[in-house]
Amino acid sequence: MIVLLLGAGLIVRFAHWVGARRRRWIDHQIRKQIESGAVASEGLKRSRAISEAVEWTAVALTSFIGAILAFDRLGVPLTTLVAPATVVGIGLGFGAQQMVGDLLAGFFLFAEHQFAFGDVIRLSVPGQTVGITGTVEELTLRVTKLRTAQGELVVVPNSALRQVTNLSKDWSRAVIDIPVSVSEDLEHVTAILREVVTHMATDARWSDLLLGDPVVAGVETIDVGYVQLRLIARTLPGRQFEVAREIRLRAATALRSADVASPSIGDSATHGA
Repeated sequence: MIVLLLGAGLIVRFAHWVGARRRRWIDHQIRKQIESGAVASEGLKRSRAISEAVEWTAVALTSFIGAILAFDRLGVPLTTLVAPATVVGIGLGFGAQQMVGDLLAGFFLFAEHQFAFGDVIRLSVPGQTVGITGTVEELTLRVTKLRTAQGELVVVPNSALRQVTNLSKDWSRAVIDIPVSVSEDLEHVTAILREVVTHMATDARWSDLLLGDPVVAGVETIDVGYVQLRLIARTLPGRQFEVAREIRLRAATALRSADVASPSIGDSATHGA
């Protein structure tokens, strides 16, 4: 019995070692892709999530089989454990419904490829567009761990995931609304913005992140004292935020250089509200 338990412990430690080594290799490959300006491939992100699931499955099976064999070596008939195991199973079933729901939800997360390690996702209430946004740092059969932009680690049971918005699946889109005073020549401002996005599309630093040239869609909304001009850029998955910040910086600089007046303070406050 002691040898069986020691063997099971060694197998568990070996499974953890192999899983950690595999994840370190995947993390290294992902960092190389990101540092080269590319995006982490879906295959690598999915492989990392699957490696964690396989590791914990192997640990659970090894522990269970080791315990059964240990009881057998002690001479305890396995049939005598059926009744107590049934009672314990019923008790655990009532007491661990949440955990069972987490495991089932985690299984479908893997099966349906909803998101993976490294994806930027937003968790929210169904029907809402606001919620917690962060990068998936760990995905297991039971919980999902997110790292927010403020550095907070959010742990969410998989059964509590009601609405998940994947912001880095296949491709992303940066949408920028720029307020302009109605007293300005809108055609002139639109021409300035088109020149801004054209120069950005030819910039070697940003062209690799763009999937096509950014476009000036035109007037999006009209309000008291100002209008909103919308710019749209299709980007690599997960890179829409930095592209949007760069477009805002270039647009603000170009409009200021062209002496284009921004909306008044009162109008801006109204817009912000």
